[in-house]
Amino acid sequence: MVESLYVLLRWGHFLFLMLAFGCVLYAAWWAMPPLRRLMVRRFSLTLNVTLSLSALCATLMLMLQGGLMGNGWRDVLQPEVWLAVSGTRFGSVWLWQIILAWISVVIVLLRPHRVMPLLLLLCIAQILLMAGVGHAAMREGLMGALQRTNHAIHLLCASAWFGGLLPFIYCLQLARGRWRGFAIDTMMRFSRYGHLAVAGVILSGVLNAWLIQGRLISETAYGTLLLVKCALVALMVAIAVANRYVLVPRMAKDRQRAERLFLRTTQAEMILGALVLATVSAFATWEPF
Repeated sequence: MVESLYVLLRWGHFLFLMLAFGCVLYAAWWAMPPLRRLMVRRFSLTLNVTLSLSALCATLMLMLQGGLMGNGWRDVLQPEVWLAVSGTRFGSVWLWQIILAWISVVIVLLRPHRVMPLLLLLCIAQILLMAGVGHAAMREGLMGALQRTNHAIHLLCASAWFGGLLPFIYCLQLARGRWRGFAIDTMMRFSRYGHLAVAGVILSGVLNAWLIQGRLISETAYGTLLLVKCALVALMVAIAVANRYVLVPRMAKDRQRAERLFLRTTQAEMILGALVLATVSAFATWEPF
């Protein structure tokens, strides 16, 4: 039960942090300047909720780690166990994850309109810290540094891709009104950067699999779940390619129908992304060998 709850919290932490990162990324950089304040207003509540839940999940994960390392539920609520966990490699990294998460919550609650660049840096720092725990931190020395760097790139690219889908849907709505020109320019910027993010996810993901398993395909349970993850990512890539190179050209002929299909396929892409995060969350408690 402790293990299952830990997996659920890990999934929530991934999900909420990536969604927050996507919203902040648009508000601080990807959106055209006239839309950035509009983005902040639209996603102010979303950021409050996602960053708060992300911080809560991160905190509870440290507590549950004590139960996983100790004797189950009776160690989850023991402060001395938390201190022991904080002295481990996981704990030393995760304490910073918790601190930065709650700092982000305070900042977005106090001055959300003026601190988007700072909030973007805090979100990036939290994503990078996730590369310092789990299977990505299994090696030491130069190979370990390579593995953690590669995993950090993988997480950043995945966060930009998946997290950027929610504000992208909002841009689809804005494109129907007086903000149409700016919204289209913003969506095109997401498309350009999205190509790089997708390529980064695929290349770093392949290297990740090889570094963790020692080969690309494994017959273990871990390897099977990894193949499921790859299949889900492949579906996301197929949808993204169809959106960009099939639906976008059709907008010139039948804009309303193409936009409706674009919205539905993007929503499907988000659902697939959430399922991918579920598989990644399960990896935390599985041995790759």
